[in-house]
Amino acid sequence: MKLQDFTTAREHLQKVLLPTHLIYSPIFSEESGNQIYIKPENLQKTGAFKIRGAYNKINKLTEEEKKRGVIASSAGNHAQGVAYAARELGIKAVIVMPKTTPLIKVQSTKKYGAEVVLYGDVYDDAYQKAKELEAQEGYVFVHPFDDIDVLEGQGTIALEILEEMPDAEVIVVPIGGGGLISGIAAAAKMIKPEIKIIGVEPSGAASATEALKKNKVVTLPEANTIADGTA
Repeated sequence: MKLQDFTTAREHLQKVLLPTHLIYSPIFSEESGNQIYIKPENLQKTGAFKIRGAYNKINKLTEEEKKRGVIASSAGNHAQGVAYAARELGIKAVIVMPKTTPLIKVQSTKKYGAEVVLYGDVYDDAYQKAKELEAQEGYVFVHPFDDIDVLEGQGTIALEILEEMPDAEVIVVPIGGGGLISGIAAAAKMIKPEIKIIGVEPSGAASATEALKKNKVVTLPEANTIADGTA
């Protein structure tokens, strides 16, 4: 990956992104004793940063791949990102979601024109079904994080942060699958090698921490987060 890859991705993303300028947080700044700014990616059209990676991935497909259509597995933000990106690029999108997915997320994904397949009770079930359909129908699979093109898209956030605040010393990034922090870290370090990137995850769902300790992919047997209570 080169800095030019992130720059090019950013240029292409201008067609679908809303500006999310840094917002100063008096409360967090006072609590931490630092100058804290928030990058409000929840204000994107699909409600999350996921549109960046999804659009960059789909936009870079060959014409032959675009004709085949794309498929993804997701219970929410990635689903909407892929659906929206595919609609904007005129490509068929199929999203496999667990049967337990909240109705509002299913409807939001359909609203962007995607075909939704409800399968299984958990994400892993939906993922396996999506891979089956990929093989059967010839779709192109759009992974939520384990894909260089997706990382490039997510990494454009770092370009925007450092353009707006070139003297930033630390970027704190939430960790889920790892695509966001990987993209941001790669891009930010190319621009400013001395900058620190800190990943944060819930103590009750610290899969990345465990993976680093054991030097392998770790699947937690159970994890309770605020998302469970909200659902």
